[in-house]
Amino acid sequence: MAEPVTTLAIKNMVCRRCICAVEEVLTAMGIKPLAVTLGEAVLPRPLTEDEHAQLAARLEALGFELLDDRRRVLIEHVKAAIIEVLWSGDEQLLERIVFSDYLEQKVGVRYSTLSRLFSQLEGKTIERYIIEQKIERVKELIAYDELSLTEIAYRLGYSSVHYLSSQFKQVTGMTASQFRSLRKKPRRPLDEI
Repeated sequence: MAEPVTTLAIKNMVCRRCICAVEEVLTAMGIKPLAVTLGEAVLPRPLTEDEHAQLAARLEALGFELLDDRRRVLIEHVKAAIIEVLWSGDEQLLERIVFSDYLEQKVGVRYSTLSRLFSQLEGKTIERYIIEQKIERVKELIAYDELSLTEIAYRLGYSSVHYLSSQFKQVTGMTASQFRSLRKKPRRPLDEI
């Protein structure tokens, strides 16, 4: 009888490079993952206690954290789902997405439960988290200096440049135009939002 697969929840995975880093750590330990996605790794077997401790230490050295608390795991799934959508570049998805419905479907838990738990554990609402993630994406697109604010607003599903600018100022304390004129454009790592 084959051993059951094991799914590990990993905090602070926010991009494709994070996925590659986790894959490299597992491979270096002699464990071939079945899949690695934002926030989790699926392994072909359970880890021994020593492997679990070694993996936790190696991941921590890279800024990641193995999660064992079921509630924290759920919140990391919510964060990963939000980041995946906002950083996907799929303009049509961003235009029509209703995050409450999307998160319910993606995570498999009622949105009211997710919302309450997220607020308790993160100290902010899911909506605030989405706004802060969007603003970091706006900062990145401004820093690239390839798109106008109108194009950026459209790409991220904002109804207007004015609405984008209003949220940008609320979060950063400056307008998007002021940010664009800065020589050094400060940004926050996604895992610190």
